[in-house]
Formats: sequence, structure tokens, C-alpha cells
Amino acid sequence: MARLPLLATDPIRARTRPRDTPAFPEAPLRRNLPFLIFSAAVLVLFISLGNWQVRRLAEKESYLAEIEARIGAAPVAIPAAPDPQADRFLAVTTKGRLTGPEIHVLVSTRDLGAGYRVIRAFETEGRRVLVDLGFIRLRDKDTPRPSRDVTIGGNLYWPDETDSYTPENDREANIWYARDVPPLADALDTEETLVVARTIDPPDPAITPLPTDTSGIPNRHMEYLLTWYGLAVTWVVMTLYFLFRRRATARKGSR
Repeated sequence: MARLPLLATDPIRARTRPRDTPAFPEAPLRRNLPFLIFSAAVLVLFISLGNWQVRRLAEKESYLAEIEARIGAAPVAIPAAPDPQADRFLAVTTKGRLTGPEIHVLVSTRDLGAGYRVIRAFETEGRRVLVDLGFIRLRDKDTPRPSRDVTIGGNLYWPDETDSYTPENDREANIWYARDVPPLADALDTEETLVVARTIDPPDPAITPLPTDTSGIPNRHMEYLLTWYGLAVTWVVMTLYFLFRRRATARKGSR
């Protein structure tokens, strides 16, 4: 009589199989499922943060374009009661007289180097406002500049230049470190209104106007979005590499 072949479930062969060897190999997907879920969650997070920065970039570019349009608009007279928010960057023109002492605010520019912004009181139409005339070199700090009649075109501005690292102003040496409008107005006995000059007629050869623009408004959202999308791509590459190495190790151990 012919002998029947032993089945896989033959008790003799079953007893000879090592105890730690499964009857059927574990499915690769089931083995990697927890890691894949975690990896997908991290990837979604990186992409979401990148998408958020794309929206923030569009918003910031729209905001900057609005400011540029406001800065370059047709100038108007200084409002009777300027609002620091509603009238920020408002283009204005005014005639009057520069008078009284100067305040020198330390500044450094890429093209002109170190120097001072010259802040003076400006009498116009029965009121006194602050005017940022522009840049003078360090050597011109003590050069006398007499009172004179001028026409100024520029923009209203309330700078936010102070933080916990800003030094105290050296009033004795007349060296200030920020254009903080309330203290400036108090020192020169003016309204808390600052006109940053774009044009001065007649000009002063020693003063170079530093008009208001958007260069001081940070816009790093392109850098941020590239960072988040770059992390997403890197995470995908690392995930694929991990899965490849894990599969190669599993194959090597099964031989």
C-alpha cells in the first residue's frame, strides 16, 4: 500500500518546528502599520504647517502692497487729530518752520554707514509736530543748523523700535536709541505726531532723508514654508529608507 505524504499539520513535523517560529510569517503591512500611522501623522503636520505659511505669505505680501500704495499716494495735509493706526504711513505735505534744538537718534544704514537721524520740532499752521529730517554723519553731529522755513513731504509714522534690549537714551550727550514718539514729543514740546521726511525744500546738503518704506517690516514666510515643505520631503525619504532597511533585515533573518 502506498504511503500518503505527510501534511503540514502532521503532529510529528509540528513538534520538530522551533517554538518561536510562527506557522505563517507575519504580514509586512501589519508589522509596519503603527509606524506608518505615526509617519503619516507627522507628514500631515509638516504639510499643514507649510500650507499655513503659504497663506501667511499671501497675507503679508498683500499687507506690504497696501502699505506701499499708501506711502506713495498723493500727499494731503496733516489731519487735525492723527490716529496712530488709521493714519499710519499716510502721505502728507506741509509748510512751516523748523525750530528749536535737535534730537539725534543713533542709526546705521547699509549705504551711508553709522550716523544719526535728526528729529526737530516743526511749527505749521499754529501747531507743533515732530519731523524726522533724515541722516547726518557722525562728524556733523555738532554742526549748528539754524531755524528756517521749509516745505516737507513725507509720511506719518509711529515707530515701534524699543524692546527689552534697547539702551536708555543718553540725553546729556543727546544720543537716543529709538524714535519713541511720546518721549520725543515731551522733550521737544510737540504733539505726538511724527512726519518722516521724504523731500525737504529747500534741502540741507548735510542731511540725507531716510523716508519710510517697507524694508523694516519682516517677511520671512517664504523661508518658513520652504523649511516645513523641506522637512516633509526629508521625512518621506527617511520613512522609505527605514522601511527598506527593515525589509532587508527581515529577509536576511529568514534565510
